[in-house]
Amino acid sequence: MTPAALACIEAADLVIGYQTYLKQIAALLQGKESLAYPMTTEVARAQMAVDAARSGRNVVMISGGDPGVFGMAGPVLEVAARSGLDVRIEPGITAATAAASRLGAPLMQDVALISLSDRLTPWSTIMKRIRLAAEADLVLVFYNPSSQGRVRQIGEVRAELLTILPGTTPVGIVRNAFRDDETVLVSDLQHFLDHPVDMATTLIVGNRATAVWNGRMITPRGYRL
Repeated sequence: MTPAALACIEAADLVIGYQTYLKQIAALLQGKESLAYPMTTEVARAQMAVDAARSGRNVVMISGGDPGVFGMAGPVLEVAARSGLDVRIEPGITAATAAASRLGAPLMQDVALISLSDRLTPWSTIMKRIRLAAEADLVLVFYNPSSQGRVRQIGEVRAELLTILPGTTPVGIVRNAFRDDETVLVSDLQHFLDHPVDMATTLIVGNRATAVWNGRMITPRGYRL
């Protein structure tokens, strides 16, 4: 969380968000009204925030990581556009950069951020994007790699990537970056599924130049050293 985002929450009189996110900032909600919503209620959350703001409330919609990266900025702006309401977006720290800082410097060249959740995007489209990004030699960052109801997809991704990249390609596995139960591990494309992967995990797959030195992933920028 950035200081600017924290200041917005402190100034708000109504905080809206996914129930898990509200639990994570419970200490900041003392004396404020908050509305918790379950998963898959993004449009309802956005509509409630816009309606409350139009009525004069100082409303904050919270989002995990950065609201503009697989977050709530899009739905809120789409709903607000219908009413002419202005929305201020404060950036947060997205999982890609948080996880990268724990792993070393894997994002020194061009990067593709891809969510493996197929709730809103067809799986065939996701796989096409992954294939083309790997063929373009981009570093790949995978959000939402696996869940209780979505376990085979990450295996399909690994199989597809192995047709393009060497099995020795470094893969960083970061779970709950910067939280109390954080775990950080560097594996490779051949073996990374030997380790637990879930919705709280961010995977960073290196490109053909990425290497591991002293346990850290580094994608060389190209400087002469």
